[in-house]
Amino acid sequence: MKAFDAQAAFGFLVSQTTHIEREVYQIKYADIQYPSLVPVDFSAHPFAKTVTYYSMNKAGEAKWLNGNSDDIPMVDTEHTQFETAVYTAGIGYGYGYEELKQAQMLGIPLTSDKGTAARRAYEEMVDRIALEGDTTKGFAGGLFNYNTVVATPATNGDWGSTGITPDEIIADVNDALTTVQVATNNVVLADTLIMPYSKWNLVASTRLTDTGNTILSFIRANNVYTAQTGQPLTIRAARKLDTAGVSGATRMVAYRRAPEVLKLHIPMPLQFLPVWQSGPLRWDVPGLFRLGGLDIRLPSEVSYIDGI
Repeated sequence: MKAFDAQAAFGFLVSQTTHIEREVYQIKYADIQYPSLVPVDFSAHPFAKTVTYYSMNKAGEAKWLNGNSDDIPMVDTEHTQFETAVYTAGIGYGYGYEELKQAQMLGIPLTSDKGTAARRAYEEMVDRIALEGDTTKGFAGGLFNYNTVVATPATNGDWGSTGITPDEIIADVNDALTTVQVATNNVVLADTLIMPYSKWNLVASTRLTDTGNTILSFIRANNVYTAQTGQPLTIRAARKLDTAGVSGATRMVAYRRAPEVLKLHIPMPLQFLPVWQSGPLRWDVPGLFRLGGLDIRLPSEVSYIDGI
C-alpha cells in the first residue's frame, strides 16, 4: 500500500510541476535590475566551459598621395583574445508526502509559491553577479565595480550638502557623460546614466528656481548626449551605488549600453529538472543554471564618478 501511495503521489506531482513551471517562467520581477542595465547573451552552448571573444584595435590612416604613386597607406588590425569562464549553480524546491496527499484529497492544485521562490533566488544571484561580480569565481567585478574601469572623483560632489547648487549637480552629470567622450577621442557618448537612489530622489524632487522644473527633468532635456544626438538619455536609479565608490563613497555610472561594450553571458538560464524522490516521504525538483561574469570589453566607454 505504501508503494502504491508513493507512486500515486509521484504521478500527481509530475502533472503539477508542468503547470507550476509554466507559471514561474511567466513572472517578471520589476525590481531585478540587470536585464535593463546590461545586454545579456544566451547564445553559447549550455555546457560551454568558457566563452571566447576578441577585442580589435586598428592602426593606420588615409593620406594624400601622388596619382602615379604605388605607396598606398595600409591599415592593420590587432586582435586580443579574452575568455570568460562559465560555472554551474543551482536552486530547487520540493514537497513532502503529507502536503501532496492533502492536495490530492482536497482536489486542489499545488501552488507555485516554492517554484516562484526558487526562480526569485536565481534572478537575485544573477543580478548580484551582473552588478557586483563574484570574487569566489575570479570575476573582474560587475557593472558597478569593474576593475579595469577608472573611477574619478566628482568635480563638485556631495550633492545635497549646503552650498551645492543645482548647476553644480548638472555639471557633475555632464562630466560623467563627457568622460566617455574624452576617453574615446570624441567618438563615443555615454547613453545611459545610473545613480544611487538617494541622489535620484534628490534630483527628482529638487526644483530649479528659474525654470520650475526639477533637476532630473532638466537633465533629461538638457544633457550633452541628447544635445548632440537628439536621442533621450536613459537615466536610472539602482541599489548598491550608495557605497560602490572608492572607500565606500557614492558612485554614478555612465556608459554606452551596447553588446560590444559590455555583455553578461548566461549559456543556460534556470531550468528545472525532472522530479525525483529524494527520500521515503520527500520529492524534489532540482534546478540548474550556468553563467559567466560580466565582460566590460571596452572599459573606456564606461565612467565611474565617485562622491556625488
